[in-house]
Amino acid sequence: MQVGSIRRLGLAAAIATLAGALPVHASDGDVTIAISGGKFVPSEVAVPAGQKIKLIVRNEDKSMSEFESSDFHREKVVTPGTSITLYVGPLDAGSYEFFDDFNPDNRGHLVVR
Repeated sequence: MQVGSIRRLGLAAAIATLAGALPVHASDGDVTIAISGGKFVPSEVAVPAGQKIKLIVRNEDKSMSEFESSDFHREKVVTPGTSITLYVGPLDAGSYEFFDDFNPDNRGHLVVR
C-alpha cells in the first residue's frame, strides 16, 4: 500500500471517529441512534422544542440493551441486530437523559432547543 493511501485511510478513520462523537441535529423530526460498542452513537442529539420526535434506536451490538429515559418516560428492550421506534414530545427546551438499563454507564441526551 502506498503512503498516500495509508494517509487517506487514517484521515477517513479519524473523521469517522470524530463524527460519532459530535452531536447530531434532527431536522425532519426523525432521530436515529445506534447502540454500538456499548455506547450510544451519537450520545447527544439536538431536537427542536415543541415538536413530536420519532426516535429510532438500532442495536448493532451482540448483547441485549434496554433503552430507557425517566425524563421522557420511555423504556423498551432492543434485541441485538434490531431497532425500535419511540415517539417523544413535544418537549420543552432542556436536556433529557436516556440510558441503557442493562449498561447504566451508557448514557446520552436529547438536547431540546
